[in-house]
Amino acid sequence: MSVRYEIDAHVATLTIDRPETLNAIDLATEAELQRIWTDLEQRDDVRVVVLTGAGDRAFCVGADMKNPSTSGLEYWARARPGGFGGIALRDSLKLPVVARVNGFALGGGFEMVLGCDIVVACNEASFGLPEPLVGRMPLDGGMTLLQRQIPHRLAMGMLLTGQRIDAARALDWGLINEVVPRADLDAAVARWVERILACAPLSVQAIKQVVRATGAMTPAEAQALRLPALVAALQSEDAQEGVRAFREKRKPVWQGR
Repeated sequence: MSVRYEIDAHVATLTIDRPETLNAIDLATEAELQRIWTDLEQRDDVRVVVLTGAGDRAFCVGADMKNPSTSGLEYWARARPGGFGGIALRDSLKLPVVARVNGFALGGGFEMVLGCDIVVACNEASFGLPEPLVGRMPLDGGMTLLQRQIPHRLAMGMLLTGQRIDAARALDWGLINEVVPRADLDAAVARWVERILACAPLSVQAIKQVVRATGAMTPAEAQALRLPALVAALQSEDAQEGVRAFREKRKPVWQGR
């Protein structure tokens, strides 16, 4: 199987398992990722997702160029639910996603990173959108997401030249949350996961949905939005449990309801 999909203690881990191709995504892998994201949208036993690549060289270097030949126009016209890898532009997923970047995150791989909520990278990681260097374009989120996550000039510098940046610069630009030595990568990801799990799951899901839904609104419009997820979190048993645990000076026990 080209994607390993594991669930343990409310954490789902997705590993693109094609290290021999630097975890490039072919048609079969794309279909499997779409299936997994759809499954995660329907589960209530998962509270956080970790997305990574197998091996020590690459998170994902984008589309496998050995795919059956299609023109750029044909690719662009084709339905691509959720953007590259099913996650770059996926607004329907309520769960927070942590990217564990263990190497190259290029092309569609970088687009997948842009679609995640928290990004932890090793020192050797690098990021880029090299599509224009091969006569293509970052169609699955690169052109639309990057300009929203970093200043305009920085985004255009990457988009118009295909230049790659290292993890330190990505951290400086605000593209990622943390950079650590490779040996500390798993521990750093585990810390972020534990921090998320310490929060009420319905609150976390509502926060993500509100942020995703209100990015283009004025603050007043965003404040007035009454998303069902927000209402459900405020009315949940966990909302009462959180206050009760605070008063009793203990850790809350979240039920996700």
